[in-house]
Amino acid sequence: MKYDFEKTVPREGMNTYKYSSRERVFGRGDVLPLWVADHDFAIPPCVAEAIRCRAEHDVYGYEIRGDSFNNAIVEWVDRRNGWKIEPEWIVFTPGVVAGLVFGIHAFTLQNDGIVIQPPVYPPFARTIKDNGRKVLNNPLIQAGDSFEIDFEGLERELADAKAMFLCNPQNPTGRVFTAGELQRIGELCVKHDVYLISDEIHSDLILGPNRHIHIASLSPEIAAHTVTLIAPSKTFNLAGLASSVAIIPDGEARRMFRAVVDRLHVGMGNSFGNVAMEAAYRCGDDWLDQFLEHIRGNVEYVQNFLAVNIPGIRSYRVEGTYLMWLDMSGLGLPSDGVKDFVVNKAGLGLNDGREFGIGGQQHMRMNVAAPRKVLEQAMKQLFDAVNS
Repeated sequence: MKYDFEKTVPREGMNTYKYSSRERVFGRGDVLPLWVADHDFAIPPCVAEAIRCRAEHDVYGYEIRGDSFNNAIVEWVDRRNGWKIEPEWIVFTPGVVAGLVFGIHAFTLQNDGIVIQPPVYPPFARTIKDNGRKVLNNPLIQAGDSFEIDFEGLERELADAKAMFLCNPQNPTGRVFTAGELQRIGELCVKHDVYLISDEIHSDLILGPNRHIHIASLSPEIAAHTVTLIAPSKTFNLAGLASSVAIIPDGEARRMFRAVVDRLHVGMGNSFGNVAMEAAYRCGDDWLDQFLEHIRGNVEYVQNFLAVNIPGIRSYRVEGTYLMWLDMSGLGLPSDGVKDFVVNKAGLGLNDGREFGIGGQQHMRMNVAAPRKVLEQAMKQLFDAVNS
């Protein structure tokens, strides 16, 4: 079946965060929204049909997730990325950020240090601070049109840490870390007895020649220190159903993590999230393959447009995710003037790079999971603003 990724699905008036929060976030409600990391396409028809079938049953009482649910996840992870996991390793969480918080409380105590690698998804630092732990920064190093890991700095920080948050594929830079890089990270965490909480929510969204490698798949020793967080939300546009899972091979780590979930009584999930996740992982392959082709084309379009028409804005190589990390420093604007320019001159709603921590100054994050005509309009607005 051929899917149409040029079709616009109206989202105005639906209380969507991406559209309905524009006035609060940007000070005006008419910016073209290319910020929140969900996309503007209809979910796969097979997932929509599964939700409709469940909705037709008029009772929405307490439910369990049976063997079929866990087996769908096991088969998806093996089929897409070659990691063979066991059903009993899976623990439900109501979102990946919730999984980060559960990991904080399972494996660390007040004032313990947790390593992050900025620029990185803002809730990493926020959840650490909000839960009384210390942020230990191991900034990524810009290397040409990509980013590298400072391994000497990482080892220094891990010596004082109890946990590490890894983001792979990396948000916002688009890096997909190699087996060699992941092996070194894992070995350092094992050496310093640090729990690795790996946010792999974008693991289905690989654009380059790389293949996503789940860090826990590299060795039993690394797996014993790792909690892997995945979800269908970014991939299939299911974020509103608040459903994700943690994959935890080590029995004791799993017991500790599950104890936090049980103590907070947040492990039930919801009927539609359960149905949607299982359906997406059973029947979403063909839709996803076509979606990735569309995203690759969008990334290439934006990169080429900027290189030819706005050389003052630099884009980095995107290996994974549908997010582009844009360096605006070539425009010659002060750091606190970049967002104002993008919002009030170009009329675009992008994420302010400063929210991503060290390395975010003079940068903006743009979500390109949209119909091409939307990106063409965005580039026109940006071009006109730069040249006005």
